[in-house]
Amino acid sequence: MDRRNFIKTAGTGAVAGVAATTLATPAITQSRIPLVIVSSWPRDFPGLGTGAQRLAARIERLTEGRFDVQYFAAGERVGAFDAFDAVASGDAQAYHSADYYWKGKHPGWAYFTSVPFGLTYTEHAAWLNWRDGQQLWDELAAEFGLKCLAPGNTGVQMGGWFNKEINSAEDLKGLKMRIPGLGGDVMAKLGASPVSLPGGQIYENLVSGAIDATEWVGPWNDYFMKFYEAAKYYYYPGMHEPGGPQSFGMNKSWWESLSATDQEIIKAACEAEFLNLMAEFNANNGRYLTKLIDEHGVQLRKFNDDVYDAFGSAAEAVFEETRQHSDLANRIHESFVAARADVGRWMNLSDAAYYAQRNRVLKMAG
Repeated sequence: MDRRNFIKTAGTGAVAGVAATTLATPAITQSRIPLVIVSSWPRDFPGLGTGAQRLAARIERLTEGRFDVQYFAAGERVGAFDAFDAVASGDAQAYHSADYYWKGKHPGWAYFTSVPFGLTYTEHAAWLNWRDGQQLWDELAAEFGLKCLAPGNTGVQMGGWFNKEINSAEDLKGLKMRIPGLGGDVMAKLGASPVSLPGGQIYENLVSGAIDATEWVGPWNDYFMKFYEAAKYYYYPGMHEPGGPQSFGMNKSWWESLSATDQEIIKAACEAEFLNLMAEFNANNGRYLTKLIDEHGVQLRKFNDDVYDAFGSAAEAVFEETRQHSDLANRIHESFVAARADVGRWMNLSDAAYYAQRNRVLKMAG
């Protein structure tokens, strides 16, 4: 009898709770905040695509559904390179992309993804969060009606896929290579023809011979792009993108309409994914590099010092031209250089020195 009474009472309470929730639903629905996110990445693409989708889901989850989040991969609502304009115009509230794609609008954008001989993941995080990187990013973004945060990082990228060996700077002349940002400008200085292509179009252009070489990210991503079917020489390290954070670019008016709490939620979601995506790339790159070499006969090559010296000379010429663009471009460059020198000095003494000694000892131990 007591058990039946308990179940009956509990059931009545549950029904009342459901009724209360049902009554409250219209109010919640009416107050939901629209968040349309357009992306430069293919849907479900490992790392870049799944990281963007994970961020969208995290924001909706952290806001307990108050944000009506709709995520669109490249080409589903706008083209991969149209995301910037869609958000700046207010057609969408946010994009998930890489800001060096917009360097034609202002060269300063390149620094907030990556530039030749630039900042690693660790250095970039220090520049953005503890120096004046984020403030300069805010200043640049405001000129275009945007507010940007970093929602991920891919780390030091590979130098690229080539259909021939690169033994000197002369071997770069005449090459048609997919490489965006200031890295593409460096290649142009050395006689190559840089081409900017969204990720979904690279494979077909490489296979058809429309381009001779490409860079993308690293072994994990590149394995799924199947570049090994068209090019066998895989070069490292990439001078053009040593630590490329993605950008979560939001319409500034939309951003400023949010409560302080919602702004902090979005910041927290981006910070979590910034750490998470880098860890995911580090967890997978080594395994997929082995698969590329062992299963597909990819030939790993290291750029020699002569080629890297040529990259360095060309990069300095590109930087000088970039600084001449505007006062803001010059200030961004100067801030970047100061962070590279200061933070990099410590990283050389700590991480780099430790890696060198650890590798030496492990090699001796067999």
